[in-house]
Amino acid sequence: MEISAGGRLEVRITAADVGKRVSVRRLSDPGDSVEKFTDTVGVLTSWDDGVLLITRKSGEGVRIPESSLVAGKVVPAAPARRRGPAASYEELALVAARAWRPVESERLGEWELRAAAGFTRRANSVLPLGDPGLPLDEALTVVRRWYGDRGLPAYVQTATGGEGTQELLCAELERRGWVREVTAELWTGALAPLADRAEGTGVVLSREADEAWLARYRRKGVSEVALKVLGSGPSVWFATVPGAGAPAAIGRCVVDGRWASFAAVEVDPAMRRRGLATTVMAALARRALDEGASAAWLQVEEDNAGARALYAGMGFAAHHAYHHYREPAAGDAGR
Repeated sequence: MEISAGGRLEVRITAADVGKRVSVRRLSDPGDSVEKFTDTVGVLTSWDDGVLLITRKSGEGVRIPESSLVAGKVVPAAPARRRGPAASYEELALVAARAWRPVESERLGEWELRAAAGFTRRANSVLPLGDPGLPLDEALTVVRRWYGDRGLPAYVQTATGGEGTQELLCAELERRGWVREVTAELWTGALAPLADRAEGTGVVLSREADEAWLARYRRKGVSEVALKVLGSGPSVWFATVPGAGAPAAIGRCVVDGRWASFAAVEVDPAMRRRGLATTVMAALARRALDEGASAAWLQVEEDNAGARALYAGMGFAAHHAYHHYREPAAGDAGR
């Protein structure tokens, strides 16, 4: 915390620091006989009517009365990463978008409106990288109309917790009644150590998701639209470990320059804890290395403890959190 020359804590932030990453200390229970302090670090997303809104890395918003502040300062926007490949949010957002393409898209300024008949939120949401070219309310009206014309709910994909992420946009969406339905994280790691973790023997690689691969894929009844999304990307590979009936394990990898993405890594429940997920990813990693990639990324949900432990053991670490905001119900907009 910020300490003055006299040894006292000081509040060295103002409303002019909205949009910056800050660290604040507040008196959590001013009525208690023993003072209790709480520290909060995140992006200062608003300071209105004597209340600060700070958005943490996870996307959680914390409201703090100005009167409870005892210390505060602006801190570096992006702490140095201790491991994993360096990358900006925008670079990863664009790479992730190329690895999971919609069947239809349209530009709204620097925003991309994406649709794929409802197959996954990623392929049916707005990617807002930059200025839509319109005031926010007008842009959101265009977004809702565009998705409504296709019989789809409007979603906006945002991110928090990294340099150049969108805490301010998240706050503006929430202020307008948009509801955050899903939060997950994008993790990054080095590719070569992953390739060395298992031999990868018995893994069959293919350019297409065949019937056997789809039999293990958790999304049943895959449509032609879904197949187009699954097959999209600069260089797509599908991995299969044959089993009795449906495959014992599957995975998908997209190679894009220095990046390799991993998705749809699934194992037969009866065959889990035998290293098959690692085997699949190692085989795909070696293929990606052959194509010139050096770094890897994947997405994992907050509540998937098993996957998080697996990927952490492989050397992956969280880069930023991402969220999908759904349009407000009729009559709730602007609440």
